[in-house]
Amino acid sequence: MKIRDVHFLTSSPRPSLFPDHGLPEFAFLGRSNVGKSSLINMLMNRHDLVKTGSRPGMTQTVNFFVLNDAISIADLPGYGYAKVPMEIRKGFLPLIKSYIQKRGNLRLVFFLVDIRRTPDDRERELLSLITRQRIPVVLTVTKSDKVPPGRRRDRLRAIAESLDVDAGALFLTSALKGTGKRELLGLIREFADGERPGP
Repeated sequence: MKIRDVHFLTSSPRPSLFPDHGLPEFAFLGRSNVGKSSLINMLMNRHDLVKTGSRPGMTQTVNFFVLNDAISIADLPGYGYAKVPMEIRKGFLPLIKSYIQKRGNLRLVFFLVDIRRTPDDRERELLSLITRQRIPVVLTVTKSDKVPPGRRRDRLRAIAESLDVDAGALFLTSALKGTGKRELLGLIREFADGERPGP
């Protein structure tokens, strides 16, 4: 997929402010500091499209971007640890769940997991919610460059067992190295041309 243009559309702190554009949408979801913003920047060929930082909790709203005037990209707030006020942090999961349940034009969710972490109950709960909504999901393992090549297979196996999936279902990525870029952009192109499964 060729990236001709991508631009920021809006930030939405609550569902009533989600943009009503009807474009096929692709969401990036994961724990705080999992690397969502860095991965989106890598895919979109931009260094600063999405704000990044070493401090967890940088994304506190659902941020929408438009790709090639035809595709919507949604960067969801990270859940889990975040150095933000408690009243804001408590709103992250309800916002994410509402987005998943109500976003009718959502074609595909990139569910991000840090290769160095084993998913917990919260991640399994969100993954279950996505599958119950019959939304296709891509299990995207981030920061593969942080683990020596000899250890990656063991980490992928641990992640797969925790999520009760086959290790072959995991997509290995690295925003730093560009790993997985062609595969993920290919999935966006494929699902943008199709239709979301019915309920």
